[in-house]
Amino acid sequence: MNPDQVIAITVCIGIVAFLYSSVGHAGASGYIAVMTLFSMAPSVIKPAALVLNIMVASIGAWQFWRAGHFSWNLFWPFAVLSIPFAFVGGYLNLPAHIFKILVGIVLLLSAVKFL
Repeated sequence: MNPDQVIAITVCIGIVAFLYSSVGHAGASGYIAVMTLFSMAPSVIKPAALVLNIMVASIGAWQFWRAGHFSWNLFWPFAVLSIPFAFVGGYLNLPAHIFKILVGIVLLLSAVKFL
């Protein structure tokens, strides 16, 4: 990757992080879309999207907690199921061609729903 591509990816991911976090999301689908559009390998996309998602979600959760909106009673049922299944999803290793097809389908469906 040349320096211009690195700058472009960084700017795009920064915009995605800003836009997604402004509505309370961490942006994983956006990061995956950006990295896929720049032809990055799925073996790089998965961990990078996970790290970016954790960072943005952590900042958002901290801000939410600081504002006094956090409720353990509401949080724990989601955490009990989502945390183990996130590891299961991360453990799965799809072949690159299947991964790209699935990402394309999900992004197209998201675009249709958005429109």
